[in-house]
Amino acid sequence: MKRNAYLFVFDGLADWEPALALCEIRKSGKYEVLTAGHSRATVVTMGGLKVLPDIAIDAIDPRQTEIFILPGGNRWEGGPDLKIDEVLRSLHAENVLIGALCAATLEIARAGLTPGVRHTSNAKSYLKKMVPDYKDEHFYVDELAVTDHKIITASGLGSVEFAREVIRELEIYSAADTQMWFEMFKNGLIPAAMR
Repeated sequence: MKRNAYLFVFDGLADWEPALALCEIRKSGKYEVLTAGHSRATVVTMGGLKVLPDIAIDAIDPRQTEIFILPGGNRWEGGPDLKIDEVLRSLHAENVLIGALCAATLEIARAGLTPGVRHTSNAKSYLKKMVPDYKDEHFYVDELAVTDHKIITASGLGSVEFAREVIRELEIYSAADTQMWFEMFKNGLIPAAMR
């Protein structure tokens, strides 16, 4: 039985941010890609796509979960989501890979997952402004994406870097193929063998 790769879905999610990562996860054939929402009610993405969640987040079984991805979206700037914080802490305790892009990195900090963990966001000042209790600035890394302690965080400008981290952490491709993939999608460099 395949382990699950979940994307948290909600009204206004930044649908383009996790797209490359999800595509590579699904193409690998190793994982079942599923959507999870606060409920099973249809949500509408920032791009206008209607998504019917496969399950509600209450039904997620950490023992069957390989990765849980939080895409960006305006909802994260409205304050904490206590239910998501609970899910994040539960998954992290079970050593499940967690990924957060753009404003979703705020929830990683709110859930208390940044102490001792190298992380990034849209800017250190952004985290400090939006999460008043944030005290982990000495672990902040000014990169587009970073992975540490099974947590991938990425700037809203780092969706390709985020996908590379996911590919690397899930061992979807070899190191050489991961680098080749990154050069193609980030820099438009087609390998000689493919020309």
